[in-house]
Amino acid sequence: MAMNTDSQFIYAHDPMCSWCWAHKPVWDRLAAELADRVAVVHRVGGLAPDSDRVMPAAQQQAIAGYWHQIQERLGTEFNFAFWTENEPRRSTYPACRAVIAARWQEAELAMISALQAAYYLRALNPSNVEVLHQLAEELGLDGARFAADLASNTLDQALTDELNFARSLPIAGFPSMVLLHRGRYHEIALDYQDYRGALRQVVDLLGDTDRSEVTK
Repeated sequence: MAMNTDSQFIYAHDPMCSWCWAHKPVWDRLAAELADRVAVVHRVGGLAPDSDRVMPAAQQQAIAGYWHQIQERLGTEFNFAFWTENEPRRSTYPACRAVIAARWQEAELAMISALQAAYYLRALNPSNVEVLHQLAEELGLDGARFAADLASNTLDQALTDELNFARSLPIAGFPSMVLLHRGRYHEIALDYQDYRGALRQVVDLLGDTDRSEVTK
């Protein structure tokens, strides 16, 4: 099938969003199905700004509770040791900056996966810059360039621009999916257990006549 070069599929997310982690298996399958149909781009949404303040105990318990709810509903794996082995901060902008810095080294998707695994499986805290440097090293990125980019005003402006763009989309939270087609933004319905409804919606909007894989 020919790729629709006039359209763009936007995945709005935050690497420290638990529902984005829950959606990852379905999203990976959908992204693979979309790869030959339309350009797919990731854009960070920035759930929580920079903060050095440790989360209050009640907030920690609330977020850990969301993890339990997601695990019970979808079977998503979480390492709850995070809450006892760290001083959690409500701060996701550092991880969002890491995604952009990795994008500048052609490693955006690898960094997103590394951040999610660090946070949800390895009990590491992506709010800490040293953890971001560790992940960049593990991914084989240029560490000096990554560190310089992460602390730069240029990246801060890129993050601000990206957050503003994400907030301008017709979405209500993260993760969200939007198809830009013929100058219009179309929100794509998100299902945490099945990618096929979203794929059908995209195929219909694109007017793609090859529907052979949509119903499988």
